[in-house]
Amino acid sequence: MRTWQVERRKRTRHLIELGGLVVKAGIVDLIGDDRATILGALFWMADKLKSDQGERARALWAAKGKQAFEADSATHVRTNR
Repeated sequence: MRTWQVERRKRTRHLIELGGLVVKAGIVDLIGDDRATILGALFWMADKLKSDQGERARALWAAKGKQAFEADSATHVRTNR
């Protein structure tokens, strides 16, 4: 496989994973496939991160995200069979 193909697949996987976060957060269920609202919320987040409250927002959001990942991991415990 060519280098550009490998890089394109990596990028595609990365974008799919980011989209999955929107679904995992429940955004799609709350607003449907309203991409303008999703994009607007992302712009709001970016503005917040650029503000004087950016570090506080990042810390709060990171903690909430880590809790969600840990809770998800706890409900998907693998068993050896």
